[in-house]
Formats: sequence, structure tokens, C-alpha cells
Amino acid sequence: MDNVRSIALDAIMEAEGANGGYGNLITNVLNKYDYLDRRDKAFIKLLFEGTIERRITLDFILDRKSSVKTPKMKPVIRNILRMGVYQILFTDAPGYAVVKESVNLAGKRGFKGLGGFVNGVLRGILRDVEASGVKDNKRYEIFLPKPGQYSPETYLGIKYSLPGDMVNIFTGEYGERAEKILEAMSGIRGVSLRFRSGLTDEEREAAVNAIKETGVTLKQDPQVPFVYQAYHTGDLRSLPGYDEGLFNVQDVSSIKAVLAAGIKEGDKVLDCCAAPGGKTILASELAKSSGSVTSCDVSEAKTDIIKENIERLGCGNVNVLVRDASVHHPGSDEGYDVVILDVPCSGLGVIGKKRDIKYNLTKESLDSLTGLQRRIIDACVPYVKKGGTLLYSTCTVRRAENEEQVLYITDNYDYETVGSPVQLLPDEAEQDGFFYCVLRRKP
Repeated sequence: MDNVRSIALDAIMEAEGANGGYGNLITNVLNKYDYLDRRDKAFIKLLFEGTIERRITLDFILDRKSSVKTPKMKPVIRNILRMGVYQILFTDAPGYAVVKESVNLAGKRGFKGLGGFVNGVLRGILRDVEASGVKDNKRYEIFLPKPGQYSPETYLGIKYSLPGDMVNIFTGEYGERAEKILEAMSGIRGVSLRFRSGLTDEEREAAVNAIKETGVTLKQDPQVPFVYQAYHTGDLRSLPGYDEGLFNVQDVSSIKAVLAAGIKEGDKVLDCCAAPGGKTILASELAKSSGSVTSCDVSEAKTDIIKENIERLGCGNVNVLVRDASVHHPGSDEGYDVVILDVPCSGLGVIGKKRDIKYNLTKESLDSLTGLQRRIIDACVPYVKKGGTLLYSTCTVRRAENEEQVLYITDNYDYETVGSPVQLLPDEAEQDGFFYCVLRRKP
């Protein structure tokens, strides 16, 4: 187990030095150590994601309990302590074992002389937890500031490990509801597995049972029965049924959006910003062999991911193209029954999964995103046949990227909304924050 913690520490150190953009890092680490037991890989993933997810909270607690503040600590010691506090407060790992292995880890990294410091800080936190009597995943709350000690925004930032500017976005958009949304987004969540829609109930049940036998916990979605939340997965590619293409990783919020588009057998579909391909694959299944899907993204690196997924899932009616969605292609005008426009966005609905977003988003990047979204809209809305369907979607919660962009479409083009725009939020169900709107091009 000590080696497992060492691997997690290496990954966290690499992420800290990457200044964001480390979304694939843990996948690469798990691939490197593919020979490890599934439970060990799941623990590495938990430590990596949890320590990064809760970094602001962990540093606040460490700064309260340590004589040396986190910015002054040696990077290795800082991250060993972060990992240790995370395990004590957010996992079921025995506290005494966490302290012992953290001290050992410091020694193995050449800091044996700081073992006493690591021991003292973690034992002090462990004593406070034991004295509190709190045993569930709310243990961290005993270290939070008292109400009124900080501004509401600062308090929420500490509690949910968010920079102040990002807290302000949520409170500005959702007022008092913001805390419920942040609470639902925080912490480690399950991975959403969508089983192939062509499977019979018996085939899906057999696939689910095979995965459960490996120790993975699966929870069926109450609204979309072919979707399951998976916990303690480790490397998803090693799960039974992955190589056979029985399931794909796709959040249920994204699935709801594609289903709302009403894709029918025989439809011709264009997915404009398609990587990694979840919407393309579901659209392919809905359009069936008599229909087709053209799946596009801006680079070969992204389209290679799409190709890998469609080959694994056996989607024979998909054509993949490298295409910049912000550039208009007149040859595609009025060529599609359904156009899926899942535009690049701030990703505020998925910060529980893409942990680098919360530490790197700026006002400048937000402003540039809304401009890019407009350019993509301008380029792509002509591709829908008259009477056809446009699905506009994002994985964010900002009105500037969502409702206001829909209004831009209806104000400037011959489109009307079909029903009301839908903002899915994680405090409503076990799903990402996700927005979609179905629009019809007027005949």
C-alpha cells in the first residue's frame, strides 16, 4: 500500500507542476501500472483526484494545524500532508496507518528529518477528529471557520475548495441555491456508464453482473435505465465488456440531451464538436444502419479518440472528419436532419470531474469562450435542413453560455425553440451540470 501511495504522490506532484491541463494524467499513470490489482489502481485514482479536488480545503486545514504554512513547505512534504489529511477526513483508511505510511513516505523521499513534523501535523488532525466523534464524510467540517468569520463567498470557497471568483459565478447565477449545487459537485463521484441501446434487458443484466463480480459498485439511473453509475472502477478499460463495446463512458446529462433531439431511424446527423464521441455513438445507434452520422472535431488528436470509440462500439454508420466548427463549409448547408452543437465551454458543470478547470479559469478565458461559441453558431446553423433540428448544448451553468446563446440563435436565424431550454444541475440528480436546448429550423 505504501508503494500505491508513492505512485499517487508522483502523479499529484506532476499535476501541481503542470499548471492545469492534466486531465489525462491519471489515465496515463494507471496505464503505466496496469499490472497492479484493480483495488490498488482504484485507490491511486481516489487519492489523486480527491487530493486535487479538495486542495483549497486541505491547505486551509493544514495552515490552521501546522506551524509552517503550506506555501513555505517543501513541495513533497506539502503533498504528502495533503494526501494524509485527505485520507483521514474523506476516506475509510485507518488514521494510524495513514500517519505511519505518510511518515515512511517522507523518509523514502529523502526527508527522514521531517518525519517528526509530518507525524505531528497528522496526529494533531487525527486527535481532533477522534475527539469530535464525527465518523462520516463530514469530518472535515469540524475544521471549517465559524459562520461570520469570513465572507460568505470565502467560506464557500474553503468548504467546497473553489477559488473566490468561481464561487461568485455560482452565487451570482443561483443565489442561495449555489451551496446545494456546490455540495453536489464536490467530492469523488461515480463514472457514468451507458450500455449499448441495442442490448436486450437480459444481455445488459449479464454485462452488469460481470462488472459487479470484479468488485465495482453499479447503481442504475432512475430515469435512463441503460445508464449506471460505477464506483471503485480503477482502469475502466479492464472492465468486462469494455473491449467488446458493450458500454461507453458518457454522463447521463449528455445522454438526456441527445435523446431530446429526437433522432429517428434513417436520420442524417452532424456532430460538430464531437470528441470524445459519446453523442456521436448514441446518435449512431438511434439513426441505425439506414441513417448516418458525420462526426467532426478540430484536430487529428481528437478525431483519433472518436475513431477509437466508434470502432470499439461497432458504429458502422459514422464518418469522422477533421473540421474546425468555427469555419463555415457551404457544401454542408441544409444537409442534415439533426445537427448536434455541443460547443466548447467553461465546463463549470463538470468541475467535480475535470479538476484543473477550477484552478485555471479566468475572466479573460470566459469572455473568449462566448466569442468562440458565437463563431461556431454562425458557422453551423446553416447545416440544418428546413424543418430539421439543432441541438445546442454545453456542460456549464452560465447563462451567458447557455440561454443567451439560444436567444442569439432565435434572434438572428430562422429558428424557434422546441419546448423550453433545460438546465440540468447536480443537486437534482446524480448528473453533471449540463445545458441543452432543442431548436427547429423554420420551413
